Amino acid sequence: MISRDLGSRYSPRENPRRSDAEMSESENIFLFVPNIIGFGRVILALISFYFMPTNYVIASWCYVVSSLLDAIDGHAARYYNQSTKFGAILDQLTDRVGTMCLMVTLCLFYPAYTFWFQLSMAIDIACHWIYLHTTLLQGKTSHKFIDMSENPIMRLYYTNRTVLFFMCAGNEAFYAGLYLLHFTEGPIFVGIGLYRLIVYLSAPVAFVKAAISVLHGYVACINLSIIDVKERQERLKTN
Repeated sequence: MISRDLGSRYSPRENPRRSDAEMSESENIFLFVPNIIGFGRVILALISFYFMPTNYVIASWCYVVSSLLDAIDGHAARYYNQSTKFGAILDQLTDRVGTMCLMVTLCLFYPAYTFWFQLSMAIDIACHWIYLHTTLLQGKTSHKFIDMSENPIMRLYYTNRTVLFFMCAGNEAFYAGLYLLHFTEGPIFVGIGLYRLIVYLSAPVAFVKAAISVLHGYVACINLSIIDVKERQERLKTN
């Protein structure tokens, strides 16, 4: 009797459980702040792609701003407690597609090196995809999470934010430098253009990043094979 009377005093707005349920039903994750920023990244990327072959100033600014927003939407997701799987996938796709479209443009600018750009794209897409798919099958919560029992190089790469940022930024700088170098050398320092210098300095990072991606894919293949073996063993037990 007492509990019923107390319960009757709560309106739908005042009842915490009911309000939480109502809120979850009415939420539109597409309108979350980090996802809106993500949509802005996509628009800027598309503008960059359009101008890439002809106007490096507009293309570069849109590409750079889109990349910078990648960090901002992550902070927004944590600040507003609006982390979503959709947002994480949107970020990944924007990053991958952005790099791929930049390399397609480089194939046009440097036709003699088309094979190497194609190889870089193939490694990036294939290794990233198989690792993501494998971690989903393993029940992990993030494509950047690895077990301590996995390869130590991968552990350092994915758990040390400084290393991860340096490798990703260096990789992007290499391809961006090649893109800008097609149009201009940039400011001259000690007899060498800025963009050419960026290419020289970031090239080793890009090559190491590609090697890590191959290792990335190799580890994923091993983990996927373990899943296959376990599933086959379970099926044999039931037969």
